[in-house]
Amino acid sequence: SVVIYLYTEVCDFRKGFEGLCNLVMERFGELLTSGSVFIFFNRRRDRVKLLCWEGDGFAIYYKRLETGTYERPQMSWGTRPLTASEAHLLLSGISLSSVTYRKRYLAKA
Repeated sequence: SVVIYLYTEVCDFRKGFEGLCNLVMERFGELLTSGSVFIFFNRRRDRVKLLCWEGDGFAIYYKRLETGTYERPQMSWGTRPLTASEAHLLLSGISLSSVTYRKRYLAKA
């Protein structure tokens, strides 16, 4: 039930908690303490930061790839959140444009 958002622009990775929170507030207007996860990439796309609210404070998770890069999907900021499976594929190095989804029934909430 966690909503995952991708920040599609290049992010300055010198930013910490305050800087990343300001980016989210300015660009997206999402309530930061809603439990959503926000994904940021650096210019070279070899580093990723995840910003999330954990109930009593913010957490930043940071990963640096030794080789290779992350894909930056072509989507405008705020068009739709990523599903958990899309975020997993993206962070695992699998291109979202080459993924084909088989037909499945999706129950309406």
